[in-house]
Amino acid sequence: MERKLRTIVLDYLIIFLGAVVYALSVNIFTAPNNIAPGGLTGVGTMLNYLFGLPIGVVVFVLNIPLFIWGVVENGKKFLLKTVIATLLCSVMIDMIPLVLPFHYAGDKILASLFGGVISGAGLSLIFFRGGTTGGTDIIARNVHKRMPYVSVGTVILIADIFIIVAASIVYSSIESGLYAVIAIFVQTKVIDTLIYGFAGDNGKLMFIVTEKPDEISNYIMQGIGRGVTVLSGKGGYSKDEKDIVLCAVRPSQVHKVKSLANEIDENSFIIVTTANAISGKGFRPLQ
Repeated sequence: MERKLRTIVLDYLIIFLGAVVYALSVNIFTAPNNIAPGGLTGVGTMLNYLFGLPIGVVVFVLNIPLFIWGVVENGKKFLLKTVIATLLCSVMIDMIPLVLPFHYAGDKILASLFGGVISGAGLSLIFFRGGTTGGTDIIARNVHKRMPYVSVGTVILIADIFIIVAASIVYSSIESGLYAVIAIFVQTKVIDTLIYGFAGDNGKLMFIVTEKPDEISNYIMQGIGRGVTVLSGKGGYSKDEKDIVLCAVRPSQVHKVKSLANEIDENSFIIVTTANAISGKGFRPLQ
C-alpha cells in the first residue's frame, strides 16, 4: 500500500508539472501569437481571440460532455487521470498569466517552434504517467470503439486538420494555419522523442496471462496498432490452461494496454520488461 501510495503521489506531481509546462507554452508562445496548438486548446485559443473567453475555462467546459461520453463508453476508472490532468491544465492556463504576465512577441516561426517544443515536453510528462488532456483523445478512442475500422490516429489527424483550417479562417490569415501546422508537427515529434526515446528500436515487452486473450488481442491490434502473439501455458500450481498474450509496445503505450487489459479481465496477470532492441514493423526496420 505504501509503494502504491508513493506511485500515485508521484503520478500526480509529474502530471501537475506537465500541466504547468504545457500552460507556459500556451500563454507565452502560441495564444499571444494567434497560433492554435491543436485539440480543444486550439479551439479555446480561437474563442479567446474572438470573444475574450478564458482559454482554460473554455477547454474544461468543452471537455465535460466528452468526459460523460467517456464514462459511458469506458467506465469511471479510465477517466480519473484524464479529468484531473485536464483540470490542472485548464487551471494553469488561466492562472499563469496572473503570476507571469509575459509573452513572446517576436518571430512567429520561433513562437511556433518553441510553442511546439514546450507543449510537447509538458504533454510528454502527462502521458508518461498515464494521463491525457481529454478532447480529441477521448473522441478518437470512442469513435474507434464504435467503428474499429477507423484508427485512433485518423480521428486525431482529422481533428487537427479542422483546427488548422479554422485558425486560417478565424485569424483571417493563411499564415496562422501554417504556423499551427508547425506547432502541431513539432509537438508531436517532441512527444515521440521524449516518450519513445531517441532510438528507433527501444520498447517494452508485455506478457499478459489472461482468460480473455481474444478481446485483449483485438484491442491491442486495433486500438494500439501493435501485433500480438498468443502463447499457450499452464498454471504451475493450479494446472489450469492459460493463454499468454505477448506484444512489443512503445513505453507510452504500456499504461493503455495495462488499463484495458485490467478492464477486460480483472484477474489478468501482466509482466512488463524492457526490450533494448526491437527490429521489425513499427520499430527499427530489419534492414
